[in-house]
Amino acid sequence: MTEDILLIENQVCFSLYRLSKLITSQYRPYLDEINLTYPQYLVMLALWETDKVNMSQLGEKLSLDNGTLTPLIKRLIEKGMVEKKRCLEDERIVYITTTASGKKLKNKAKTIPQKLTCSNNIDLKEIQKLKAEADKIYNQWSTHEK
Repeated sequence: MTEDILLIENQVCFSLYRLSKLITSQYRPYLDEINLTYPQYLVMLALWETDKVNMSQLGEKLSLDNGTLTPLIKRLIEKGMVEKKRCLEDERIVYITTTASGKKLKNKAKTIPQKLTCSNNIDLKEIQKLKAEADKIYNQWSTHEK
């Protein structure tokens, strides 16, 4: 094994990290318009798919632990986008639902993916291939982790 293996430009993790940071920064101006951070946007995307979800399901869907998810939810509650409700049958279960304001925000957010791809002249097919490969690798690695 040569020392080249430790060069940063040979690290797939660095390439993905750098790309992730770049993509997130490209979202910023569009998310500023709707007063959301990128992690808050991800939470809202998950809630727009399924309006009522418990905290553990939401954390699993977003690959976030409770220590990360709880402050995100708290800030979204403060913004009036979501609310917490305890399950009547089992008070240990906390459901998160979108408020009327959170539901209205979805209409404003619908244009974000298209604005992002158009403003950067991105080939949608290339992005779809990258996403499919990233999902494939994630699913392979996550099954070995368990």
